[in-house]
Formats: sequence, structure tokens, C-alpha cells
Amino acid sequence: AGSRLQHEYVPSAHLSAACTCLAWAPAGARQPPGKDGPQRKKRKSEVGEVDKQLDILAIGTAVGSILLYSTVKGELQSKLDGGHDSRVNCVRWHQDSCCLYSCSDDKHIVEWNTQTCKVKCKWKGDNSSVTCLCISPDGKMLLSAGRTIKLWDLETKEVYRHFTGHATSVSSLMFTTVKPMNESKPFDGITGLYFLSGAIHDRLLSVWYIRSDRKEKNAVMSFSVTDEPTFVDLTVSEVKEEPVKLAVVCRDGQLHLFEHILNGYCKKPLTSNCTIQIATPGNDGDSTPKPVPILAAAFCTDKQSLLLVYGNTLQPIIEKVSLNTSESHICLVRDIQKVLSLKTDAALTKVKTPVVNSDTKVLVPGIPGHSTAVKTPASGKEKKKNKRKPGETEESIEERLGALDIDVSKVKTPGGLPQTDSFAVLLVQGLESNDAEILNKVLNTRKENIVKNTVARMPIHAVIPLLHELTKRLQGNPYSASVMVRWLKSVFTLHASYLSTLPDLIPQLGMLYQLMESRVKTLQKLCRLHGRLFILVTQVAASQTVQDVPEVNQTAKLVYEDESSEEEGSDDEMIADKDSDENWDEDEEKEEQSDEQDMTVEKEINGDSDLEPENESEEE
Repeated sequence: AGSRLQHEYVPSAHLSAACTCLAWAPAGARQPPGKDGPQRKKRKSEVGEVDKQLDILAIGTAVGSILLYSTVKGELQSKLDGGHDSRVNCVRWHQDSCCLYSCSDDKHIVEWNTQTCKVKCKWKGDNSSVTCLCISPDGKMLLSAGRTIKLWDLETKEVYRHFTGHATSVSSLMFTTVKPMNESKPFDGITGLYFLSGAIHDRLLSVWYIRSDRKEKNAVMSFSVTDEPTFVDLTVSEVKEEPVKLAVVCRDGQLHLFEHILNGYCKKPLTSNCTIQIATPGNDGDSTPKPVPILAAAFCTDKQSLLLVYGNTLQPIIEKVSLNTSESHICLVRDIQKVLSLKTDAALTKVKTPVVNSDTKVLVPGIPGHSTAVKTPASGKEKKKNKRKPGETEESIEERLGALDIDVSKVKTPGGLPQTDSFAVLLVQGLESNDAEILNKVLNTRKENIVKNTVARMPIHAVIPLLHELTKRLQGNPYSASVMVRWLKSVFTLHASYLSTLPDLIPQLGMLYQLMESRVKTLQKLCRLHGRLFILVTQVAASQTVQDVPEVNQTAKLVYEDESSEEEGSDDEMIADKDSDENWDEDEEKEEQSDEQDMTVEKEINGDSDLEPENESEEE
């Protein structure tokens, strides 16, 4: 009621195997080993007492074992081993007997006797991993699902019915009715019942009908939600005309409520009668309300009110909300910070020092990927060694590194530069401590492969801070911008998939977008200016060469030079003049002039003006 943490269990197995699924034992199964037979089933009137007596919790682990934990005693009661080889996906208690059913990635379903902690029966449930189980209301049948759904007879362990199921692995299975709708035929405990299934990455929850024949294998109706369902709760329909109420919490943090009388086939997916969201009030410094994710929801016993669990998973807030489904969309405004601060003031801190066995493995904080041997604290004698006496020489750094047990040869690289993995570590350190010196050292590298490898090896959480740092540097010196663009390019190419998953990516990169746009806008103008300047410069150069030409011609009138060199000179002039488009006519005139000059000079020297051109060359 106060949404305070009442009990916390941290299994030592956490170091080797994480908990994957949970199930409360029914109050009937709570009995000390040795008593014969199951206790009688509690009547509905005793439900209030039953809640207080919930004690044993079955916890499935990632390595295939199942732990039975007693919350009353606050200790592990027993451990079920030898049933599964890989991750346990779902555990379910039988209502009446002390049996526990579990399914796993190893494709098998196991029936356990929790009194003896032994495997009672084990059979293959599917061709791929079995992800979900559900026991029928009368306790004689078992639903199991991987992708397809099967209904098993628990006595013979044979498949009673097949259903098509979902395209992805099923995450929730539950019966929605306890009696068939048409009461004309005698009820055999299963025929005529409806059950519901939801799967991962599937936005449709399907309802299936168990028929007397084996003809129909497809879903009779479906409910559509906005995102993958993460938590489903429903009120079971016990009377013929009573509608089933369904609360579905989605991955996007919304809660959808459905109310529907299950009466046969319905082609279109049904949409929710009411959607509930929670948001912050959006006052104080931050004016925009932020969404608060709903983590789970459950109907209270009166079926008229809901318990909502929202906030973060470490400190969830639990609240009772009465249902008013006349509105199709409800947004509850809750100030989480205030509630949490009030809670933390009220909560007492219980600090316990853990008892460490020799078997326990201690995980030491540090840079991920850099493991170092943990050394026991040194005795008093060794501590004194560090204080150097005046006469002693100081230990060299190499000796100290040797004492630290770090392989020195690995650190030294041929170029004397740090390696890319140490670059990545340096970069993360620089970003966390905001140390300009370290960042300059790393970010001013121009080698493409170093940049690429560093970005590839840096941890995901440092990507956004790096982008902010690059944006800051892009605004500065234009020289540094050209280097930063290389980093930007490799960040975007290597971490594009991570960046695309961030919901607030556009505000995060807003400054960068603006920078790029402003630079790109000026690019066109700069190109035009560059073009104009280029034309101007070439024209100036061309006009200068034109001015220089006549002086050369004047000297040619006075001095005789070898004919071949003269021709070369005129060729050069032609090349220079071709640069400008306006001087075509001048070129032709110059050629004629130079030809005439050559002729007159030759005539003067030879003293023979009537020679034919061929004879001329012969004489030469």
C-alpha cells in the first residue's frame, strides 16, 4: 500500500545465473514436507487470508535450475536441478497439487515434484524453445507455446489440440473464461473455453477458442495495441454475459483497457476502450511534461479498480486507480520526484555487511575489459616499505609496473603512440572528466584508421557526449573543424543503429544540424565567388603576358638569333595568349608580323631576296 520495498532477495547465484521468471505458489501448496497429500483448495471467501499466506516463490534462472524461496523465512528452501540444460523461460504452479511446471530453451517441459525436489516427468514440448505455459482452470490440461500453441493432456502427456500461434515467440498465455458460453452440452473441463496469447514484437493479442473438433486452428478474435505487450492482466469471465476486462501494458509505457463479451468469431481486431498514460506536471524549471512509463497493472478483486505500477523499475510507485471507462483517453499527471523524495525520507536505511565465503567471486569496479588480479590488503611490514629512507634510491617506473603485474611489452608500440584501444579508454576518460588536454591529444589525430578503430572500440554510452564535444569544437577554429568532420563521419557510420534508437535524438543533435545547415548554405555563395575570382585572376595573368609580348618583338628586330629558337619563342607566346578568349584576332596578326620579321631579317643577311623557300633551307 505504501509502495515501499518489503522484502529483497539477492541470490548468490546472481554471479553465475540471472533470474529469468517468477511464480508464486498457490497458498494450498504451502505445507512442510512430510504431510501427505495436498491441502484442500481455499474457497473464494478466504481469498483475503490467502493473500497473507503467499509464501513460496519459484524462481527460474538462466542456467536451467529453479530456486524455491520462502519469503516468510527469508531464505532458500530448496533448489530444483537436473531438469533443464538452458535458460528457464516460464514456471507455473499447479492449483491443487504441489507440482510445478517449467519450460526452457532446451525445447522440453518438466513436471517437478516440489516435495522431493525431483523431476516427475519430462517431455519434448516443441521443435524450438518453449517460452510460455498456462494450466487450465480445472488443472487437467496444460497450454504450452513457442511460436505455435499446443494444448496437452497432463495425464497422458499427449497433444490434445494444436493452434497456429504467432510469428514470434509467445510471451503471455492465459485463460479468459472458466465456463463455456453455451451451457446446453455437458462441460468436459476444457471444450468451449477461450484463452488469450501475446507475443514479442507483435501488436496483436489473439483470442483462441477450444472446440470439440480439430477443424479450426486460427484465432477467433484479436485486440490491437500500440506497441509490444509487456504485461497483461485480465478479469476472468465466470458468468455467461459477463464481459472480460483486459489490461495490457505496452513497451511504450501506455496502458490499454479492453472490455468485451467473448461470443464467437470477430474478424476485425478490436481497439481499446480506454488508454491510460502518466506524465509529469511540467512545472518548476522544466515546462514540458514528460511521459512516465507504466510498468505493470493489475485488477483489484472488485474488478472495478486497477493497481498501477509506474516510474522506474528500481523504485516503482504503486497506486490504486478506480476505472472510469467513459473517456477513451486518460492522462494522469503525477509528480514522481516529490513522491520519491518523500519515500526516501521515510524509508529507513538498513546497511548490512555481507558475509564473504572463500567460494564467492568478487567483481571489482574498473574500466570494462581491463581485469586485474585483486590483491589482498598488504600487511603492516609491506606498507612501511613505501616510505623511502633518505639513503635509499627511488624505485624506477619499470620496477613499479612490474610490481603492478602489467605486461609492459604490450603497452609499448613501435611508433611510440598509444594503441587504438588505449585511445578509446583515453577518450572516455577525457569525456567523463572533461579534460581538455586528453581530448586534444586524442581528437587531433588525423590518421583515418586510428579514428575508425577508436570510435569502434568506445563504449556506447560515450557516443552522445562525444558528439556534444565534437559539436563544441566544430563551432571554434575552422582548422579544427576539418579534423572533427572525420570523427563525425566515423561516429555516424559506425554507431548509426544505436543513434537511431534514441527517442530524443533530434534535440540532442539540434546544434549540429544547425551548424551543418549554416555551413552548407554559404557553400554555394563561396563556390560562385571562387569561380569569379578564378576568372579574374586568369584574365589578369593573360593581359600581363600580352603586354610583355611586344618588347620581345622589338629586340628581335635588332638581334639575329637562330631560327629554331625564334619559332619556339613564338609558340610559347601563342600558348600564353590562348588562355584568354578575347585575343584570337591578335594572335593571328602577331603570327603574320613575326613571319614577316623573320623573312626580312633573313633577306637582309643573305642579301638575296628572290630565293625560293626550299633553296633557303638548303643553304642554311
